Amino acid sequence: MTFEETGTSSVRGTEVLIIGGGVIGCALADRLTLAGLTVRVCEAGGVASGTTAHGEGNVLVSDKGPGPELALAQMSRRLWPETLERIGERLPAAVAAVEWDPKGGIVVATTEDGAATLAAFADGQRAAGVRCEALDAAQLTAAEPAITPAATAAVHYPEDAQVQPVAAATALLAAAITAGAIVETRCAVTGSIVGGGQLLGVRTTRGDRYADVVINAAGPWSGTVSRVLGAPIAVKPRRGDVLITAPLPPTVFHKVYDADYVGEVGNSAAGLQTSTVVESTRGGPLLLGSSRRQAGFDDRIRPDSLAAIARKAMRLFPMLADVAIMRAYGGFRPYVDDHLPVIGPDPRLAGLWHATGHEGAGIGLAIGTAQLVATALTGEPGRFDSTAFTVDRPAVLNPTTEYVSP
Repeated sequence: MTFEETGTSSVRGTEVLIIGGGVIGCALADRLTLAGLTVRVCEAGGVASGTTAHGEGNVLVSDKGPGPELALAQMSRRLWPETLERIGERLPAAVAAVEWDPKGGIVVATTEDGAATLAAFADGQRAAGVRCEALDAAQLTAAEPAITPAATAAVHYPEDAQVQPVAAATALLAAAITAGAIVETRCAVTGSIVGGGQLLGVRTTRGDRYADVVINAAGPWSGTVSRVLGAPIAVKPRRGDVLITAPLPPTVFHKVYDADYVGEVGNSAAGLQTSTVVESTRGGPLLLGSSRRQAGFDDRIRPDSLAAIARKAMRLFPMLADVAIMRAYGGFRPYVDDHLPVIGPDPRLAGLWHATGHEGAGIGLAIGTAQLVATALTGEPGRFDSTAFTVDRPAVLNPTTEYVSP
């Protein structure tokens, strides 16, 4: 079922309840209040305290091959600065805290096979409208003086950007609140209110909440929420860890990652997978990633993950061997077997929508996702083909891997 088939053009100005106060829920709240809808956000914990608080804040186009997710990333990348500019006119301090940094990304290969794969990948992205250019050895060293001399190829992506993720989410939500949105924290969904075959609202730990449209934006917990509402979707948690170094003088100037990162993101194996990602923060520490593992909601940080991240990071930046690690953190990402988000109405239960399953790309895809939902709900014309993200596809309703309950 596509958005156009739902006949939702009459819902302008009606009540929308968003389940989840992460960056997706906050972006939805901002965009839907901007469109004139009445919005309430119900968050089980604190705002931006889940996946959003445990991410790196990336707004990327470099890590996605041609296809629907790249198209969504490109749209979202265009909308991010426009959105921050709009919010900044009323809430300048909130936007300043976002630390929008269009620093660009550099993907580096360290083998001849990796160089060939990277070149082919970049060619496909250029054909899809992504700005990227190959760097020779001298250009790479000029851009990143501390990079390994073993690099065999590099591609620069000037459109890649970074934000402080919690500040970005709270800025979006602050804009929604100034436009009339209601936000309830410690408000967990415990059941559904259904009448006449339609979802009329939800039961929560703070009482019953009614709405014309309920949007499940609960991130890794979306599978749990969907089962509570009676329309289960196969969104599962995928664990990721990040290392943080002690503060350094300016050392790494772009988001830099090994060419194997893209392949690992698209890998569906349940066991530990790691790939090298190194980037700076404005405060001085470097963020070292990344890992992914399907382990349910087991929140333990495991030594094998941290050791693999550190080893691979040192191969890309040898100077890291002498840098102290300050701390580590990890979190859960909303994972779908076909590696595409779930965006749109649920054909099994009228009134229920989903906006989830973005895995590690939620920050970057948030504004575009909110725009898709707002366009569909208000009946405004849109050119984006959202068919790939619909709820009624096999990976969402008939998963190929077992769901691990919390």
